[in-house]
Amino acid sequence: MANVTGLEGVVAADTDISLVDGENGRLVYRGYGAKELAVAKRFEEVAFLLWNGRLPERDELEQAEKRMAAHRVLPEPIARILDALPPAAPVMSALQTAIAAFGALEGDQWPPTAARAERLTAIVPTIIAYWARKAKGLPAVQPDPRLGHAANYLYMLTGRRPEEAYVQALNAYLILCMEHGLNASTFAGRVILSTQSDMSSAVCGAVGAMKGPLHGGAPSEVVAMLEAIGTKERAEPWMRSVLERGGRLMGFGHRIYKTKDPRAEALREVTLRLTGRDPAFDLAVFVEQTAIRLLEEYKPGRRLYTNVEFYAAAILRAVRIPAELFTPTFTAGRMAGWTAHLLEQASVNRIFRPQSVYTGPMPLAEGGEPERNATR
Repeated sequence: MANVTGLEGVVAADTDISLVDGENGRLVYRGYGAKELAVAKRFEEVAFLLWNGRLPERDELEQAEKRMAAHRVLPEPIARILDALPPAAPVMSALQTAIAAFGALEGDQWPPTAARAERLTAIVPTIIAYWARKAKGLPAVQPDPRLGHAANYLYMLTGRRPEEAYVQALNAYLILCMEHGLNASTFAGRVILSTQSDMSSAVCGAVGAMKGPLHGGAPSEVVAMLEAIGTKERAEPWMRSVLERGGRLMGFGHRIYKTKDPRAEALREVTLRLTGRDPAFDLAVFVEQTAIRLLEEYKPGRRLYTNVEFYAAAILRAVRIPAELFTPTFTAGRMAGWTAHLLEQASVNRIFRPQSVYTGPMPLAEGGEPERNATR
């Protein structure tokens, strides 16, 4: 029997939400290239696409934006629960607690609905921003209904209206975070929902998977590299020194994508558009160009392309998202994909119940000790 530890290569579901094509470097959302969506569309449009299978008409988008703006307000009971948590609690744990309480407060039902997906997706950035400011001893900033999803998140974190360059960059990042196939957190959510549990509970399970460092680990090492380089003049000597010691340049190469990562390509395009508007964008583009040239020199033929973590780190650094909020911000984007999968699971539901292979000892005749060297 083949070793299926980790379920790698095992097909567990049919889906028409997204295609992750690592061999050809494609990421497709409902028939649209994720790269093109990230560059041209707003978060609310792409979330609507994932939930409904099509892009919204103009009036539908306007109504969806109004609903999501209304859904951002944090209910007072949830704020009190967050206030009762110890200030040192990790933000992902606080988020998980708040979502569970949110489900209990409002009473999720089976089957889940697109309206519930919209509500949960809208409230998550508010929870993150509330907790982030509380942890710093700052008062909460109320959401601004005039701002879009990405702009409002930055506003609630800082209390200042963000620059348009930052909004464009974060909007593209959140769209590319939305969906990536049957990854660990998405699978966890679908397994929970398959029991006919509620959407909030399934999202809590997905958050629990996301906060593990093997899944939702933030691109902190790339940020550390960019901070260490600091200026364009230091880029080449710094990276040469790393490569000559046999070290790795963070943000290059990917386990799934064997060619260019389409998410990195999209974020690079957005970053190129914003060069000249913030030094952090300029440095990121220069470091990438220099790194690709040096990697071909030191590791010829390896085809080490830029991965999404490089430009994710560059954008999060540029828009002033602190490192402790990298994974929560990734989660805020992924909410749209998780909830789309939960809606899909409910529409074709069958409880997940895989088998396992027993590898322990077998009993002997009655009264005997287990045989420790049993074969299977």
